[in-house]
Amino acid sequence: MHPTALDAFALAINAGNGPPAFPHISGHEPDLHVARRNASAISKAMDAMLKVVPDAGSYVSEGDFFHPAWQQAFWEPNYPRLAAVKRHYDPAGLFFGHHGVGSEEWSADGFTR
Repeated sequence: MHPTALDAFALAINAGNGPPAFPHISGHEPDLHVARRNASAISKAMDAMLKVVPDAGSYVSEGDFFHPAWQQAFWEPNYPRLAAVKRHYDPAGLFFGHHGVGSEEWSADGFTR
């Protein structure tokens, strides 16, 4: 976890919502128009927030799913040490999660390296 998240005096959450989406299941397909609109609105809100608090830390379970600098936002300054521990105990990179330590070795969808 990013140290600033531990010492924060406030928690701000920008989120979108909608019904569960299951691609290729009739009647439950994702509404891409709504999803893109929500993602754009969340991105704009985050941009405005980061102007006020540019070095804000976060934690991965409530962080920006699309954050381009997620290693820094979620883990810095701990990322290099955590990556070394990950390589030591999981040298094949079997265990990973979206924006988890070492996940940059996998594709965005998690299916391929």
